[in-house]
Amino acid sequence: MVSQNRTPAGVSSPGSAEPGGGEPGGGEPARRRRADARRNVDALVEAARTVFATSGVDAPAKEITDLAGVGVGTLYRHFPQRSDLVKAVVESGIDAVADAGPALSAEHKPAEALIKWIHRFTELLATKRGLASALHSGDPAFEGLPGYFLERLGPALAAMLDAAVADGAVRDDISAEDLLHALTQLCQPVPGRPPGYNQRIVAVLLDGLRRDATQRPSAS
Repeated sequence: MVSQNRTPAGVSSPGSAEPGGGEPGGGEPARRRRADARRNVDALVEAARTVFATSGVDAPAKEITDLAGVGVGTLYRHFPQRSDLVKAVVESGIDAVADAGPALSAEHKPAEALIKWIHRFTELLATKRGLASALHSGDPAFEGLPGYFLERLGPALAAMLDAAVADGAVRDDISAEDLLHALTQLCQPVPGRPPGYNQRIVAVLLDGLRRDATQRPSAS
């Protein structure tokens, strides 16, 4: 099972020796190096997300490193292959959506929190569509992503859906797994449809989730 608190690619784990020798853990200098490495990884992933959205996954490395404020050598030290960077971008997006659940639940009523979370989820799917050519390339680096997607997002959605059902705002005859599958299918690109089409269809689904939707007369 994949840990939710993963050490970023290229960053040494807390108990490992740092390059250049020294005791495991390494004291304050080693901690600073690890913190710097994590900041570099985060900056590279965020820069790559932006560059991929505007220039595609084959954008020049220097475009990414210039935006991240690091050197090209730093990019290749942490992400030797472009597929490593694409995978990190996708996983960080999944993590951000999964981790948004508790904050949304603390700030909003259960049904509103659920809807806001679903909107973030659909934005994630839109980002993945932009990376589709890379993700479907057959590169073994991406083999674990479907499992990671379900492992992180399934429980997050289940917790929010259960809270909305318990609050009496959402119907109780749909599972988190079914809802996740339905949303994923509804966000597939439809040739010839204008921008925003998928979001409108998702809005219809969300309207049908309301508890009073089960009490409407059926068409006959």
